[in-house]
Amino acid sequence: MTAVQSEELRVPKESMIKTPEPFPVDLDTTLSALGADEASEAEAFAALNRMTEALMAPMTGGLSPAALSLAVFDWATHLAMAPGKRLELLDKALRKSNRLAVHLAACATDPQTPPCIEPLPGDDRFASEGWKHFPFNILSQTFLLNQQWWHNVTNDVPGVTPHHEDVISFAARQMLDVFSPSNFAWSNPDVLKRTAETGGMNVVDGLSNLVDDTNRRLTGRPTAGTEEFVPGETVAVTPGRVVYRNRLIELIQYAPTTETVHAEPILIVPAWIMKYYILDLSPQNSLIRYLVDRGHTVFCISWHNPTAADRDLGLDDYREHGVMAALDAIEAILPDRKIHATGYCLGGTLLSIAASAMARAGDDRLASVTLLAAQIDFTEPGELALFIDHSQLHFLESMMWNRGYLSADQMAGAFQLLKSNDLVWSRVVRDYMMGERQPLNDLMAWNADSTRMPFRMHSEYLQRLYLDNDFAAGRYMVGDHPAAPQNIRVPIFAVGTERDHVAPWRSVYKIHALADTEVTFVLTSGGHNAGIVSEPGHPHRHFRMTTKAAADPCIGTEEWLRDTASEDGSWWPRWSDWLAARSSPSRVAPPTIGAPERGYPPLEAAPGTFIFER
Repeated sequence: MTAVQSEELRVPKESMIKTPEPFPVDLDTTLSALGADEASEAEAFAALNRMTEALMAPMTGGLSPAALSLAVFDWATHLAMAPGKRLELLDKALRKSNRLAVHLAACATDPQTPPCIEPLPGDDRFASEGWKHFPFNILSQTFLLNQQWWHNVTNDVPGVTPHHEDVISFAARQMLDVFSPSNFAWSNPDVLKRTAETGGMNVVDGLSNLVDDTNRRLTGRPTAGTEEFVPGETVAVTPGRVVYRNRLIELIQYAPTTETVHAEPILIVPAWIMKYYILDLSPQNSLIRYLVDRGHTVFCISWHNPTAADRDLGLDDYREHGVMAALDAIEAILPDRKIHATGYCLGGTLLSIAASAMARAGDDRLASVTLLAAQIDFTEPGELALFIDHSQLHFLESMMWNRGYLSADQMAGAFQLLKSNDLVWSRVVRDYMMGERQPLNDLMAWNADSTRMPFRMHSEYLQRLYLDNDFAAGRYMVGDHPAAPQNIRVPIFAVGTERDHVAPWRSVYKIHALADTEVTFVLTSGGHNAGIVSEPGHPHRHFRMTTKAAADPCIGTEEWLRDTASEDGSWWPRWSDWLAARSSPSRVAPPTIGAPERGYPPLEAAPGTFIFER
């Protein structure tokens, strides 16, 4: 053995084994990576759910099958557990059958026998003379008695959740309306009479209308007749200029028409579910033109029509870049002047949130707040609540998640279902069976010019306001502070409409209990739109109006309705006078349009560019 070999043998065995360097393990990084993987997997699973529901939506008309199934199960289970209710329904069926038989016998001897049951108020399907004669009177009477019995079947079943009862009752009405004798040519006396008079040309004209409507729907063209109502030409023609624009809004300032004006300007915040020009339709029924002619300086927001790129715009973006941005622009154009802020429908709800947050922050730029058919409390939101529960909201979110927005046709479908007799079946009979076209007016044309709503904003709106009622409860947060309506101290002018199925007037009335300030409340005839577009001189209009001081006690809606006298005419003059009484006593010279020296130059002429976004 050589010396070298001996030296090698004397080297300790441990030193010949190289210990590997410890692996640099960062526990936080490892757990974070694992968490990221789990989050990605969870997101993928959620996306699969969304895709499934989005694909299902076209087949269900946008209605959640789960929501309807829960309602059916709730109703059917409780009905099965209520033998008294079932016996009551049997008794009612026998009574109605006997009632119909007696009526048939009476009609056989006297054709002028009055009907045994009258349609519900607003149901004009059987109003014509033809329905009074055999056999059509029997068809209509049988249908109405059947409709009344199904109302008994779906209502007052012991133990059923009120929301589920409303859903079941609504679904039953929809199915019954499909089979109304007025919807079939062979059982509709008016269609048969029209066919005889025209020699069948009504069928040809109706088929032509059907082909035209189908073609328009497939090619994305507007409803027939809307071509006569072009913004900037026949509607939305009040002179003005866009004085500010950002990603979300165009702010229009309207040109004065009087030698002097009230010092305090008006800002109008319309709903973004439709184009703003419902408040600037034809010159004779434009609320904006009316205000300008009464010496008010008017600014109005025109909302951007969102696309898939705007899917992440939230409700607070609409507040910050909508209401607050408009107020900042007006303050720069007309410094040191308070502002009368006015919100319509969703715009009124958003304005209330903004006004509450401003009051909490000590921002005193508002002189008053006007709310037109706008809800603050959503515990009684009206018939739209049929489509709003946790299951339906999740289904709706999946539809919006797929596109990035809620499309106009999806919204229109919900509103048409709420008034299917007026908006669906009456049109089928008139346009496709009678072969007629109902001439459109400016309000109907505006109604067809709908917009989209971003995924995030609409989800937040439905969840936080409709379902959770956060704003009325003082839980709606703006920044780090709640925006509570109790913080509003400026005078409030609130308008409800008698036949509003979007913002029921009893819900709008709740502003009395939510704001610690002076509240003037108006209840006007008409519906959600026609009640607001209620110009002076419009026939058959009336309203009721009272003012409650901050210290006055609140009274209920029925007591208020009983004790408040009705006045004929339009509420517009009373509102204009109300604004004037809460403005500076002295009028001033009309302001210029915009303020170029402060960064607000006049841009395009009204109605701007956003109104033409499709």
